[in-house]
Amino acid sequence: MRVLAALVLALVLAAPAAATPRASLPDIEDEVMCVECGTPLAVSDSPVAQQERAFIRREIAAGKDKRQIKAALVQQYGEGVLSDPKRHGFGNALWIVPGLLVVLGAAGVAFALRRWRGRTPAPEAAVPPPLSPEDARRLEADLTR
Repeated sequence: MRVLAALVLALVLAAPAAATPRASLPDIEDEVMCVECGTPLAVSDSPVAQQERAFIRREIAAGKDKRQIKAALVQQYGEGVLSDPKRHGFGNALWIVPGLLVVLGAAGVAFALRRWRGRTPAPEAAVPPPLSPEDARRLEADLTR
């Protein structure tokens, strides 16, 4: 029974290590940039890209996982090494621009509606007084000629 319990305990403790996949150079290359030329490390062939690859290989050989290697790359080369760096300052609030455009558009429509509704209709043409019987007779005579 103790042997079975020890075996189960060993399997449980080994499971997290097996669940964490080992880091590989191609996997990390796709997510980092060459800091010299600004292209993905997977396609760059500059001397700095070669240095970055050598750095990654050393970190993999040291047994570090992907997250730790990326953190070490940032410490060594700066935030620009990440293909999707953390945004600082106004970069986190890029959703403000579309929201601002919607608000400005709604304000423009409201302003236009207010101006359109505020216009008074053109006064109707005044109806001339009815013709006297004598004028109606003269008009009829002129039209039949």
